[in-house]
Amino acid sequence: MRASRLLQLILLLQANGRTTAERIASELEVSVRTVYRDVEALSQAGVPVYAEPGHGGGIELVGGYQTRLTGLSEPEVAALSLAGVPGAAAQLGLGQLLGVAQAKVDASLPPQLRRSARLVRERFLVDLPGWFRRADDVPLLPAVSAAVWDGVRLDVRYRRGERVVRRRLDPLGLVLKGGTWYLVAGARRPDGVRSYRVDRLQAVAPRSERVARPDGFDLARAWAEAGRSFARDLQRLEVRALIAADRLGRLRAVLPDPAGADAAASAGPAGSDGRCEVLIRSESVDVAHDELLPLAADVEVLEPRELRERLAATGRLLAVRHGAATGRAGRPGARGAQMAG
Repeated sequence: MRASRLLQLILLLQANGRTTAERIASELEVSVRTVYRDVEALSQAGVPVYAEPGHGGGIELVGGYQTRLTGLSEPEVAALSLAGVPGAAAQLGLGQLLGVAQAKVDASLPPQLRRSARLVRERFLVDLPGWFRRADDVPLLPAVSAAVWDGVRLDVRYRRGERVVRRRLDPLGLVLKGGTWYLVAGARRPDGVRSYRVDRLQAVAPRSERVARPDGFDLARAWAEAGRSFARDLQRLEVRALIAADRLGRLRAVLPDPAGADAAASAGPAGSDGRCEVLIRSESVDVAHDELLPLAADVEVLEPRELRERLAATGRLLAVRHGAATGRAGRPGARGAQMAG
């Protein structure tokens, strides 16, 4: 790790000329003290690097020193392909390599192109997770990524609903969608290529057998098909419900895609009370309960009965709790009225 950082420091100075220790520390994500320690190590190794402290000072390479170590290694090329999504590179364990690879590219560019590359990184950012959520915690992602890269099979334990199942997988690719990582893999089962959420993996163990990639395999096409299969498999629960015709837009706003749009499109004609029947697809009663709670004032579930009863029980609990809170809040107000009188 330190050797990579020292090389990155040389390349930064080679590309930018005199640079403040603070800026270098920010680029390398280390402390200013570490920068000066690295400068001392480079100097002792014979690199002509000079540090001038104080206002207007900085760190620079003396006499137009140029390193010949600008060729990209294979892992650095892999990291560079994720240059537009540095958060993804970090999750895959390629963050340090990405910094080195970018520094090597910058060092090899003519000054004008080097400036353009720097401006793009400074002014454009791809932020993948949606608002009000953070990227998933995926501690096993580097191990999965290594298996995908090396082309070896994986034995995994995978959380599927309330159960943990065992699978032997042929890893074919990784997909990052909406801040969530998915492994596209062939299972040693008749159902073929499927997708697996990496954050639901409980354990992974690489095997010695090589993966035989299907002829003509295309990750983008396989991902699209896996998504369709995923929706078919998970959204098996059908919910019949009534909703006011003028509130159909709430289905699209609250329910996940494509369930919200499909439910709105399924609406029948409005009855005498202004409500129409819709069909909502969901994964389970538990999931449907949580998805429909924000719509509780607009939707009446007809079937399944279990979901209707769950929502009713939640409504009664909310009424009790919030009714008690209102009573407590009302007592200080009553005392205030008596004092004012």
